[in-house]
Amino acid sequence: MSIGVPIKILHEAEGHIVTLETMTGEVYRGKLVEAEDNMNCQMSSITVTARDGRVSQLEQVFIRGSKIRFLVLPDMLKNAPMFKKMTQKGSGSGAAGRGKSAILRAQGTVELTHSSSEVALCVVLYSKGLGLKYVKGSDIVQKCG
Repeated sequence: MSIGVPIKILHEAEGHIVTLETMTGEVYRGKLVEAEDNMNCQMSSITVTARDGRVSQLEQVFIRGSKIRFLVLPDMLKNAPMFKKMTQKGSGSGAAGRGKSAILRAQGTVELTHSSSEVALCVVLYSKGLGLKYVKGSDIVQKCG
């Protein structure tokens, strides 16, 4: 069984600054050292914001993947190779897709309404079963739709 796009994007974020919120509401922001396929994350040089607003610093932290509510990844990941493959797949010459979306795509009436980074985050949150997305430029999390 191969890993999905959300986990591939998470691996692409290794070495970059990410923001992670746990199920308990704590927010960790720091360098993502390593991410495993089950979303276990090892981070370094972290700023932790507790639920009550207290801020502290940690050198290293390891967070279990099942305890992660969501991750905010860098915008530069919108240029990740897996997005290029997804867009080339539908626009190349080859067998046409099936269903209404393929017909609309062929007619040129389907457009992406989200930026790639929002789509990536939305995919990550959907994979966790939350159906949420981060709104760029704010601290708001909304339902994907």
